[in-house]
Amino acid sequence: MNYKKVACSTLIGFAFWVTAGDYSNRVDVDEFVATMVNEHGFETSTVRAVLDQAVYQQGIIDAITRPAEKKPWISYRAIFVTPKRIEDGVQFARENWTTLQSAEEEFGVPIEIIVAIIGVETNYGRNMGSYRVLDALTTLGFDYPPRAKFFRGQLEEFFILSCEERVEPFNADNACHREVAGGTLGTSVSIGDLVGSYAGAMGYGQFIPSSYRNFAIDYDGDGARDIWRNVVDAIGSVSAYFKDHGWDRGEPVIAQVGVRTDGDSIDELANSSLTPTKTVAEWKTLGIETQDNRGNAYASVFRFETEDATNYYLGYHNFYVITRYNISRLYAKAVVEVADGIAARL
Repeated sequence: MNYKKVACSTLIGFAFWVTAGDYSNRVDVDEFVATMVNEHGFETSTVRAVLDQAVYQQGIIDAITRPAEKKPWISYRAIFVTPKRIEDGVQFARENWTTLQSAEEEFGVPIEIIVAIIGVETNYGRNMGSYRVLDALTTLGFDYPPRAKFFRGQLEEFFILSCEERVEPFNADNACHREVAGGTLGTSVSIGDLVGSYAGAMGYGQFIPSSYRNFAIDYDGDGARDIWRNVVDAIGSVSAYFKDHGWDRGEPVIAQVGVRTDGDSIDELANSSLTPTKTVAEWKTLGIETQDNRGNAYASVFRFETEDATNYYLGYHNFYVITRYNISRLYAKAVVEVADGIAARL
């Protein structure tokens, strides 16, 4: 695959409506520029030139204030756990079977979990986002106070990533006085061309810049970490992320359980922590009914309500690991259900 030929046509954002100037002459922007220069060795003029391209997007603010994760489980599930998504996941798995088998063997993450993550995140690469990453991170970093610190940090990571991967205007040798990673995106791609989600997440697996830098890998060995167009790299990168976040090979993820009628404290404790805080034995004393005899295994209790019933589950360590990808019990449960549907048909 000649990446340079496809990059501009597949990664370019909606540049025809972009205008510059929203982030000039601001004290907070000046402070950011100083950080990039003093702490990371960038040139002042280059950083300012990039930020001058950034455009405030009200649609990004609107999107982040109404995330799907705020919906009740029944509504959230209807979005992500669908026969079509499962059917497409089976097809995606069959088309990429050799790579998925290799990744499962190397990283210990089941094929169906890898596929489900990509399916829930981007519908198997069909929807990787339509916002320029520069606009998303700048808008949220400077004009969304509740999480400005986080997103300004991701903007910082995005600049560094662009330098390391030789994205224009950081594609010349020593352009930002950092060691480069080999030119993943190539010199034909500009930092303003890269598109992603409203939160600045990128590629098949929707990696934010810090995750891209730390966990994206060159899984096919071609010298490039391309999680936009290279499905092999995308599969390897998602798998590496899970391994690095502690996925336990062969261990359970979640299991439905019963609740004794005298287990009054369960409703108070359910959904209270994504982190497994008690052992299975301790949960049993509180009213959980389960056939799991691993008394020392840690788990959390989760409650999911549907139209017909309220169901309780023990979420084990691997369920917690899924929430490291997206900090939401709804997200993790949707991934598990899509994965189970895919596994049943492979």
